[in-house]
Amino acid sequence: MHHANHYYGHSHVLARYCGLDDRDPPRIHGYLQHGWNIGDGMAADHEFVAGIPLLLWSERTRRRAWSLGRRHTHVVGSPWAYLLEMEPDLGAAEQREGTIWYPFHGWEGQHVLGDHNRLIDEIKQTEPGPVTVCLYWQEFRSGSTRKRYERAGFRVICHGFRGGWWENLEPRFLYRQLEEQRKHLRVASNRLSSAVIYGALAGCEPAVYGDPMLLERENPTFGGQPRIRRQWPELHGAQVDPVVAREIAVAELGADRLLPPAELRHVLGWPDRFQQPYVDDATLLQEAGR
Repeated sequence: MHHANHYYGHSHVLARYCGLDDRDPPRIHGYLQHGWNIGDGMAADHEFVAGIPLLLWSERTRRRAWSLGRRHTHVVGSPWAYLLEMEPDLGAAEQREGTIWYPFHGWEGQHVLGDHNRLIDEIKQTEPGPVTVCLYWQEFRSGSTRKRYERAGFRVICHGFRGGWWENLEPRFLYRQLEEQRKHLRVASNRLSSAVIYGALAGCEPAVYGDPMLLERENPTFGGQPRIRRQWPELHGAQVDPVVAREIAVAELGADRLLPPAELRHVLGWPDRFQQPYVDDATLLQEAGR
């Protein structure tokens, strides 16, 4: 299985939904989209084997992939949307307060260039209640970055590792993210991202404002930040209509395209939950001779 299928515990969430062992998900026969994407759903820096299906979150993404010549695609819905199906919000909205803020982050191969102090000032001027700042694990481990937000009086957390190359896997990543988002009234970031759209689907009031910062060697493929602001203007600003935001989140995360467990197992190439594991002929002969 491509190692990116494990990012953020996605394969674990889908295994649970399918009624399989989420401690050891089966191999997914395809490339699963692992983040909100304005292109064909796949990461630009990943190499893919031709002919292997792309497992995309939404019909919108599938149409973009089709326009780029990618024909072997399936819309399966996002792991986040499946998690919300399995973990309904039972009265948590009554206890929400403050804002969970996600500063734009880099990753292991690219770092962010920007002024965190200026961003902190804008957050303080904008947010009416207590603020929780959620950092990517690299920024969280960086004493200088984390302490800037702590000194500002913010609660600073990290949802965990993304995982990569089958190491540092975090099967509970999305669970922790959902638990935190359901504690807050608002979700915000300086760039429109998976976290903001997740929050909109989870019942938060979203916002996108502040210096979007720069990513080292940022790839402008598919239009980059200018296109995002043009195509999703309703999601930008310190105050966003939560009803409109939720409608967009449903479409982008494929919450309206979730498959029944049996069909999802079939698309992912997974066995039926009651199917016996495959045993080869040599093993059968060996067992018969005992």
